[in-house]
Amino acid sequence: MTQYFDPYNADRPLMLKCSCGKDHTVAEHQQEMSAEGATAELKRRSLSSEFEAYSNAFIEATLVKALFPQDDVRRRFLRAVGKGTAMAAIGSVLPLASLQAMAQDKNALEKTKLKIGFIPITCATPLIMAHPLGFYKKQGLDVEVTKTAGWALIRDKMINKEYDATHFLSPMPLAISMGLGSNPTPMNVATIQNINGQAITLALKHKNNRDPKNWKGFKFAIPFEYSMHNFLLRYYLAEAGLNPDTDVQLRVVPPAEMVANLKAGNIDGFLGPDPFNQRAVYEEAGFIHILTKDLWNGHPCCAFGTSTEFIQKNPNTFAALYRAVLTAAAMARQPGNRELIAKVIAPAQYLNQPEAVLTQVLTGKFADGLGNIQNVPDRADFDPIPWQSMAVWMLTQMQRWGYVKGEVNYKQIAEKVFLLTDAKKRMKELDQKVPEGAYPKFKIMGKEFDADKAAAYAKSFAISKAA
Repeated sequence: MTQYFDPYNADRPLMLKCSCGKDHTVAEHQQEMSAEGATAELKRRSLSSEFEAYSNAFIEATLVKALFPQDDVRRRFLRAVGKGTAMAAIGSVLPLASLQAMAQDKNALEKTKLKIGFIPITCATPLIMAHPLGFYKKQGLDVEVTKTAGWALIRDKMINKEYDATHFLSPMPLAISMGLGSNPTPMNVATIQNINGQAITLALKHKNNRDPKNWKGFKFAIPFEYSMHNFLLRYYLAEAGLNPDTDVQLRVVPPAEMVANLKAGNIDGFLGPDPFNQRAVYEEAGFIHILTKDLWNGHPCCAFGTSTEFIQKNPNTFAALYRAVLTAAAMARQPGNRELIAKVIAPAQYLNQPEAVLTQVLTGKFADGLGNIQNVPDRADFDPIPWQSMAVWMLTQMQRWGYVKGEVNYKQIAEKVFLLTDAKKRMKELDQKVPEGAYPKFKIMGKEFDADKAAAYAKSFAISKAA
């Protein structure tokens, strides 16, 4: 049988029946059908049935854990009566539909029909997969997830209220709130969508030029100025002694156009989001020079958020969105679910990418374009915590490179934009593990970052805009 894993208990597989409903595997089912009939059947029913089964099992597991919070008591109960009998007994007094209703805030949703923007990259995995898996629907939301061409358009549609919520680059809500590159409009980060999940990819002609000290004159693509891609590439180049403003050219290029520009010779490389690093390898246009997790393991990349005004006007709807996205993130964190997720987000309405490319990115077993097969399970991960020290680091880099002038009240801005308290509250409601603190320290290329010493950190670099 197909196995997917409970987001609340990584050791416990969720066993799913074949999509036809009989007690046999999908492979056995296929043997009973003609090849043509099997293909049609699988396309029509298999994924949707498995998604629904996973979603229901997810809620059942959560209910049992809530009723029997002590692990030993819960296990004894299930062993004694069996899961089927247990769920029948519980369902007689707490039907699944009632449970779903109870999971929502008592107050009615202010708005149920929503439009959410996303850029077609793997960073948006939780936000995207929540749609076909039915996580929005289970919260009473009718969500349209809308593929968007570029980050400037995402920003404009949020400012113009064309989108209710969106996939952001995690520094974008900081920049928009501060009026950097746009009119100031208060925005918030509800969750981090992904950590890691980026790489520096170079054209094949540079296979023998791996030392960044030799990259003077290179042309690099980044997806947006207010992005971790920009800040991490600048950091990496500066650590190698290159000034990213004078020694190389940085060009803003939409992620979907990066591989074509690499092929055409318009750029020497890019620091971009997946799947386009892997797509460059797939198309034999480039190789993966270094994963960004090797610069900062656990760094934030993209975020899920909305405007402060939307939250104030629609608090119950916002809470429902939170639950849907956090549920998706919990599922995405489990390595055993990654191949399923690749199937979920591969279709044209989502990422429109070969499933093989997405599987390599999400499982971390991938070809690097240099003749090697790498195995890096946390190449991409989906920790949703919007740590405020992450926001402070982003602000120090905005300041370092001249995007922000003068002194910066780092923590005040971070706490206003990154909704850490809200995220912890919603995670606790979903019985997810809630970490402590707000300002953990991080290590970037061997150098510790302490948010309590942010001003000194911002001034500590030999290469910066002000230097």
